[in-house]
Amino acid sequence: METTNDAIEIQHGDLRAAFLPPLGMLGTSLRLGEAEFVALPGGIERYRAGHETGLPLLAPWANRLSQRSYRAAGVDVDLSALELSTDPNGLPIHGTMTAARGWEVIEHSSARFVARFDYGARVDLLAAFPFPHTITVIANAFDGGLRVETTVEPTSDRAVPVSFGWHPYLRLPRGARASWTLTMPAMRRCLLDGRGIPTGERVASDASTDPIGDRTFDDLFELREERVLSAECDGAEVAVHFGAGYEYAQIYAPPGEEFVCFEPMTAVVNGLVTGACPTVEPGTRFTAEFAIGCQS
Repeated sequence: METTNDAIEIQHGDLRAAFLPPLGMLGTSLRLGEAEFVALPGGIERYRAGHETGLPLLAPWANRLSQRSYRAAGVDVDLSALELSTDPNGLPIHGTMTAARGWEVIEHSSARFVARFDYGARVDLLAAFPFPHTITVIANAFDGGLRVETTVEPTSDRAVPVSFGWHPYLRLPRGARASWTLTMPAMRRCLLDGRGIPTGERVASDASTDPIGDRTFDDLFELREERVLSAECDGAEVAVHFGAGYEYAQIYAPPGEEFVCFEPMTAVVNGLVTGACPTVEPGTRFTAEFAIGCQS
């Protein structure tokens, strides 16, 4: 059983982050001094059971697919006979990497680690995503934050569709969520159907700074020039900075919970099915980066 003793930690000054390599490289903590900014609803056992919590990587696709088949990079894939995580509508959700074993830490210093996962070596995972590749995660602690760089590199002569993301469950060290101020930049809202699948229609969403109050979210946005989403309460703040490679953000704040998720996504929801996702060719690589900034 994985325990906190299996974690690797990085730190810079008062900023400390912890990840669990044996359990899907799950991020379990992001602390500034004594203030914790990563929420773990349901704990590590929830993640081990196939549900998201903490700071998880969602790969090879983030969010949900509209059906149990897709055609990507010229390959037809049938998911109908596979056991996959599903949403309440029975749609495949969050890929195949939840709690996956096989991560190798290839570099670890006080403020940085590099970890790699060979997806092409896992026949079971290739059944759902038959595109051999490696995933390399580089995490750096810096003054008041954490930067995460994720690289996909093909390992065969087959191009690899890119549709991964991260799902940071974030909290503030004081104040109920209803009192947190949510700041969103000007973006384009992707309208969703009743299953959470984009309809293809997009509308302008103005910049805003307002208390969360009784609002809930499970909404997809296409990012524009400003690329920072944040929550603040009584001087404590957590902000996600969307860097190169992340063109979409899912905001998730369900009812009855004390967290908010600002999710960096490399492709639109259901991009594997619609073909609206990047593709990385053999001999090249795709890298995306985001950072979480904290203030307490």
